[in-house]
Amino acid sequence: MQAEVTAAEEKRYAELQLLAIGFARRGEMDPLAQMLNHGLPVNLADLKGNSLLMLASYNGNPETARMLLEYGAEVDRRNDRGQTPLGGAAFKGYTEIIDLLLDFGADIDADNGGGMTPLMFAAMFGRTRVIEQLKARGASLQRRNRLGFSAGFMARASSWLARLFARTRSNSKTFPDSQRI
Repeated sequence: MQAEVTAAEEKRYAELQLLAIGFARRGEMDPLAQMLNHGLPVNLADLKGNSLLMLASYNGNPETARMLLEYGAEVDRRNDRGQTPLGGAAFKGYTEIIDLLLDFGADIDADNGGGMTPLMFAAMFGRTRVIEQLKARGASLQRRNRLGFSAGFMARASSWLARLFARTRSNSKTFPDSQRI
C-alpha cells in the first residue's frame, strides 16, 4: 500500500529542494548535510539540470563539493547543456575544486558540449593555471571541438594572448594616457 502525498506535502518538498539548491550554491554544508542525512537525494538538480555538486563546484565551494562527493554524488553528472562539474570549475578557474573532482574520478576529457573539454573551457577564458594543471593531470591536447580546434591549439593561443595582454598592460603603465595610441 502506497501512501498518498498531499498537495501541501508536495509544496513543502519543493521548498526544501530549493533550500538545498541554495545551500549548495552558497556552500552552507551543515544544513545541506542534515537534509542529505534525512533522505534528500544527493544528485538533486535545479530546473536547468545543475546538480548540487555542479552548483557547489561552479560557485567555488570546495568543502561542500567534497561533502557531496563523499555522500556519493555523481562526479560527471551533466546539466541540461551537457556540462560537467569539472567543466564548470575549469571555466571559473577553481584549481582546488578541479583537483578534488579529478581525485574522485572526473573524466578529464569529458565533452562539455560542442566537443569542448574542461581544458578548452580553461583556454577559452584565459585560465592559464588551470590549463597547466589539467595538462599535468593528463588532459588530452589532441581532442578537437566541433569547429576543429584542438585542445593543444587552444591552450597555446590562450598562453600567447595572456603574454600579449600582460605586455600591453605593463607598456600602458609606462606612458601617460596622452601618449598612448
